[in-house]
Amino acid sequence: MGSSLDDSITTSQIGATTVGAASVAASQNLDVSHPYFLAPSDFPGMQLVTSPFDGKGYGGWKRSMLIALTTKNKVGFINGSCPEPEINSNLYTSWTRCNNMVISWLLNSLSKEISESVIYSSTAKDLWNELEERFGQSCGTRLFQLQKELSILNQGSNDIAGYYTKLKHIWDKLDTLGAYEICSCNCNCGVRLKI
Repeated sequence: MGSSLDDSITTSQIGATTVGAASVAASQNLDVSHPYFLAPSDFPGMQLVTSPFDGKGYGGWKRSMLIALTTKNKVGFINGSCPEPEINSNLYTSWTRCNNMVISWLLNSLSKEISESVIYSSTAKDLWNELEERFGQSCGTRLFQLQKELSILNQGSNDIAGYYTKLKHIWDKLDTLGAYEICSCNCNCGVRLKI
């Protein structure tokens, strides 16, 4: 008997949560795929990446954050494709909530020192741009290091799969740095040439 009571409480709590989330979305006329939609499981203290960024490995941290924000449909808050609406817009409150949520997720993914230096950013885009400006600039040095690694890489005693894995790892790192040029000939192929 105690078991069925526990089951009914759990079922009713789950039902209330689902109904609550649906009513919030319905009251705002937001579809779950809308960038302003926040799931009931989204909260400010969430850590979207496993290791906070401490000033080292910016490319990997950035990639992890982009993946996490993409899964939550919130990349637009850092790349500018979800701009702040007019203050008298019906969506202003929803945008502000989401912007602040993304800011808190970003702050939670940074070391204490770095977080304290960007905590007063007014938008997630401003915070992201500040990090990009500060830590993305070192990409030139990293690009040189990776190109050097690539030039001295040899198969040695590795089998083909091991050698290819190392080679691919370096190419993937180069890709995250944007280490490519757009085709500059008069053709319209759009091929990206690796540096």
